[in-house]
Amino acid sequence: MTDWTSLNFVVVDVEGNGQQPPDLVELAAVPVVGGVIGEPVSWLVKPDLPIKHFATRIHGLTNQDVADYPSFEDISGKVLAALDADALVAHNAHVDLDVLQRKLTGWEPPKVFDTLKLARRLLPGLSSYRLGSLVEAFNLAEGLPEDLSPHRATYDALVAARLFVLLATKTHSLEELRGQQPGGGEDEPPALF
Repeated sequence: MTDWTSLNFVVVDVEGNGQQPPDLVELAAVPVVGGVIGEPVSWLVKPDLPIKHFATRIHGLTNQDVADYPSFEDISGKVLAALDADALVAHNAHVDLDVLQRKLTGWEPPKVFDTLKLARRLLPGLSSYRLGSLVEAFNLAEGLPEDLSPHRATYDALVAARLFVLLATKTHSLEELRGQQPGGGEDEPPALF
């Protein structure tokens, strides 16, 4: 059995502009090394297309807020450095992966752990698996700086990191976290666990 803390993880969250497909407005990455949550890094980005009103209602970012920020291409090297880990973690990960793979041409994600799917499997019977509901149920926002708010990338990445650590510590091994029998599938391609 492999201890989950033997891998270095990066927890990510993206906020979009509301366009289809969504473009990046904000990105945060939080390392989890040796089972310990590290300091987040985040970027505001001027998207290629304007932020739609309904997206602003969710995350609070306006076109004016990001008008003087760099384009994603200007920060892509820093983003790639932040994503350099053994495994990527996100809540409802396909959304974040879709945006990152479109913006980082040629980037292939490492193993991916989806805290939404993990919570459904490891915490059966909850009434909701939305990130906000899980934050409330497990007090995951306790002690966070007051200037952070839900639906902003840094807040969401930090609470997702706390959720991931909570879920990972409920298991005894990396194989259990993946939902596999011990000893199986080490050479599998990246997947959403």
